[in-house]
Amino acid sequence: MLKKNYFKKVLDNVKKTCNSLIVIFAFSVYSGNAYAQRVGEIEQKPKIVVGIVVDQMRWDYLTRYYERFTDGGFRRMMAEGYNCNRLLINYLPAVTAVGHTAIYTGSVPAFTGIIGNSMYFDGNWDSPVRDLGVTGLGTATKEGKASPHRMLTTTMTDELRLATNFRSKVISVSIKDRGSIFPGGHCANASYWMDSESMDFISSSYYMKELPKWVKDFNKQKLGAAYLKEYGRKKDKNGAYVADFWELMYDAQTYKQSAGLYEKYYDQRTGTILKYLPQGNTYTADMALAAIKGEQLGKNPEGVTDFLAVSFSCTDMIGHKLGPNAPWIEDTYLRLDQDFKRLFDALDEQVGKGEWVAFLTADHAGSHNVVFRQEHGIPASTWPYYRIMKELNDTLKATFALTKNPIHSLECHNIFFDYKTLKTDNNYSDSMRQSMIDLCIDVLKKKDIVAYAFETKKIPDYVPEPVRTMAINGYNPKRSGDIQVILEANVTEDYDDGYKKDYNGIPVGTNHAVWSPYDTHIPFIIMGKGIRHAWDNDTHTVNDIAATVCALLNIQQPSGCVGHAINVMRPAIDVKRR
Repeated sequence: MLKKNYFKKVLDNVKKTCNSLIVIFAFSVYSGNAYAQRVGEIEQKPKIVVGIVVDQMRWDYLTRYYERFTDGGFRRMMAEGYNCNRLLINYLPAVTAVGHTAIYTGSVPAFTGIIGNSMYFDGNWDSPVRDLGVTGLGTATKEGKASPHRMLTTTMTDELRLATNFRSKVISVSIKDRGSIFPGGHCANASYWMDSESMDFISSSYYMKELPKWVKDFNKQKLGAAYLKEYGRKKDKNGAYVADFWELMYDAQTYKQSAGLYEKYYDQRTGTILKYLPQGNTYTADMALAAIKGEQLGKNPEGVTDFLAVSFSCTDMIGHKLGPNAPWIEDTYLRLDQDFKRLFDALDEQVGKGEWVAFLTADHAGSHNVVFRQEHGIPASTWPYYRIMKELNDTLKATFALTKNPIHSLECHNIFFDYKTLKTDNNYSDSMRQSMIDLCIDVLKKKDIVAYAFETKKIPDYVPEPVRTMAINGYNPKRSGDIQVILEANVTEDYDDGYKKDYNGIPVGTNHAVWSPYDTHIPFIIMGKGIRHAWDNDTHTVNDIAATVCALLNIQQPSGCVGHAINVMRPAIDVKRR
């Protein structure tokens, strides 16, 4: 009896062991298949990524003009892509050079070193892309002397080049130099921007020895001059402009999301400059399409992913003149929507539908015009840049018996002392520095439009979030100014302060740079190969864009990246769910 029970237990154990082995084997096979599928998905990368930045685009333009967009442009992105509805800038200031850098580096000015559109370098006030050590290509002007050499971190485009041992092609295009140079990164095959005088697309010797034939052929068409001649403002025989701006695409009565045609806060001094016409965006799209064809982007013989960075800059130039409520702003985005459709259709045809990825974002947004807000009962004030700078300079000179203006700039609400000039003033000594800073802070704190003013390297504990973190992220100890000014909500810098002879002293157009959501809430949509369709209302930061694209491409994040990848990909098989 004992033997019978003993053998029964042995048989039961054998059965259990066999069943476990079968389960383990099956699980292993399934897991291997799942792993193989994941590896397959990693290997099936898009043939090209197209990064689109629309300068000064507010997130709410997507919903504001949705009914008038075509199915092939903005609507296509929203219908097919992953929509981040709450993507915010997390640093100060919200301006073009900083924004393009943050998008592509996944970092903040504290690490990138790009703290504004103009900065001090070796005691000289200059553009962050100026590089006197290079030669312009396609131009004899100083506009060709530019490169990314002042950016301190890598970009997602750099990391793509590194990950593929420089077999991937990276091309960037924009009318603005900084809108092209920073996205292209340090390792771009080429970055192209527009020469203001000739309206040709140019580059610099940082990238190559001479312009490629396809670029020279593109410039020979003189499309910029043709657009300007056809759509630019015309003058009558007396030299007066016969139209306020360009002719709208549709009847003016159909622009129901916009204010009237003749509001007093529109700045009409656009003259005949392509940068202030929506056709400048079309010209940019033309160049982007020429780059796809000329460089055979998306058809890399090495089988690796290429990258095209395109920044549409005219939206910013037009936005500054008008503000978000002008019918010409609505018209600009309706035209840009058609340019998007043209670009996406070309990618479908030349690269293959479902074989590419594109993302849309902005370097910053922009506020409503101050007069417009006041007329509708909304609190609004201006930061009169030049008048405040004059007041501070006059106060400092009188107090410290200085003969020269000690403040050079209030760039993006950062106050920069001009120490190079001060050192030539016989009445100045370095011991005055702290007293001068303290006096300026006292003057600024007394102004109703100022919420906080403090020394940039001594951010007070009482500055609330998220502004405190934004100020920290925007501070670079080697490049930032001496004083940071935080404006009250609904205060906008008067970009035209000091030049109001034609508008009865009222602030025209609009500006950007401050911490408020109207300047820092920007769109982010990504669509294409492997991307799922979803609506995401969680809060993300601009730094997450680079982290997300790098995760999608399975490459290293940029060297200064502080962002987190957003889960935009279609889900792979999950073993645990089975």
